[in-house]
Amino acid sequence: MFQFFRKKSSASSASIAMRQLFDDTSSTFTYLLWDVESKEAILIDPVDTQVERDLKVVADEGVQLIYGVNTHAHADHITGTGILKTKVNGIKSIISQASNAKADITVMPGDKIVFGGRHLEVRATPGHTEGCVSFVSDDKKMVFTGDTLLIQGCGRTDFQGGSASTLYDSVHSQLFTLPNDCVVWPAHDYKGRFSSTIGNEKNTNPRLGGDKSKEDFIEIMKNLNLSYPKMIDKAVPANMRCGVPDIE
Repeated sequence: MFQFFRKKSSASSASIAMRQLFDDTSSTFTYLLWDVESKEAILIDPVDTQVERDLKVVADEGVQLIYGVNTHAHADHITGTGILKTKVNGIKSIISQASNAKADITVMPGDKIVFGGRHLEVRATPGHTEGCVSFVSDDKKMVFTGDTLLIQGCGRTDFQGGSASTLYDSVHSQLFTLPNDCVVWPAHDYKGRFSSTIGNEKNTNPRLGGDKSKEDFIEIMKNLNLSYPKMIDKAVPANMRCGVPDIE
């Protein structure tokens, strides 16, 4: 099953439209965004097993997919960007330079991912992994937080160069400084929720919000006792190539 949602944002002369899709196996959200006037589109955090679904949505909306974008090298699924490159003429893969992963384009903090008359700003939000980034819409109405900030939670910090201290700083300096009404669109949810807001997470996130100090957060993360990710040994090497098969 998967869910479809739409959201429009009107900052400049053009509007952004969005569809939110869900992969049940990995509980991953994928986001198709496009500029309404030009129909140029990007796909954030695609999943390899859902590429045909995603391409059907692209066709249904009549948009031109120009970028497959990853918030980080995921450990729970293989990105769909490798497969997309074999099926969509001219599409480019994007991931952060800090991830040390291979892609057509590697981005740094402050870079802009432009589609039509709109863009997303790249913000470095490491802590879950060393290479995590978040993407903020040009009107600051939406932020795609990957695993850095989840709804009432956050990504784990015990592998892939993760650091609880770094994640706390990332969230407080790069995300909680956004407007309170900025909508948070995470890479995952495990309880049937779809989005949150910066204000809500600042006030009520049980790990990072309210009066939680960095020391409180580090202690919380230290005591999660999470199991080893089932897909990590397969997913991470593939995602370091943005999903392109290893031909060696």
